Amino acid sequence: MSEATERTVFCVKLQKELPGLKEVPFDGHPLGQRIFENVSQEAWKQWVEHMKMLMNEYRLNLGTAEAQQFLLDQMEKYFFGEGAEAPPDFVAPKAH
Repeated sequence: MSEATERTVFCVKLQKELPGLKEVPFDGHPLGQRIFENVSQEAWKQWVEHMKMLMNEYRLNLGTAEAQQFLLDQMEKYFFGEGAEAPPDFVAPKAH
């Protein structure tokens, strides 16, 4: 697919038509397909930043099934649920 015919989606997170992801995240997982069909590149970048914060704050070991499931649950909430929450003790870094 050329850049000129970039695929767009109506982004569930940002509520507007935007360029969609280039490939399905977590290929073979139903959530990955839903994200591919409903989430923009911009919203995905925002999720990646949120996910990094979750991984650091909760000190997740992605080698464990529990950590992977936790992130999938958070991702579901972030895009399709009530929105993901920051960890209880999280303090957002101050902008410079």
